[in-house]
Amino acid sequence: MIRLNVNGKQVNVDVSPDTPLLWVLRDALNMTGTKYGCGMSVCGACTVHVNGSPMRACSTPVSAVVGQKITTIEDIDKNAIGKAVQAAWRKHDVVQCGFCQSGQIMAATALLASNKKPSDADIDAAMSGNLCRCATYVRIRAAIKDAATGLK
Repeated sequence: MIRLNVNGKQVNVDVSPDTPLLWVLRDALNMTGTKYGCGMSVCGACTVHVNGSPMRACSTPVSAVVGQKITTIEDIDKNAIGKAVQAAWRKHDVVQCGFCQSGQIMAATALLASNKKPSDADIDAAMSGNLCRCATYVRIRAAIKDAATGLK
């Protein structure tokens, strides 16, 4: 049994220690907001926060996050930054197909947690590992800037 802290709750999962965190979240815990995209940490669809930092769940073995705080898209609206990012996403109509958006929101939230006034270069650097097949990058940048305006 492996004990994890997911979205502020202690959970036990009966999986192999080398099972990717993504599959633990989706299959063992039925938390399907985190998406499988590429399985190689390239697209960012599987982004979650581990101790506040963005991490790719598809290539992270569950044993690597034992004792750490894991936050998924299902819980990101529990803090002011997550709420601001999600509101800006809606305001700027960022989502098209939506598949990459949980990972995009998780990356944007991590950026704004560490940098409340990001430049275009800061946004590009922080979001560079998150791909959007619908190419909503201009709206993503606008939403991040908008979310940042209300943060202190």
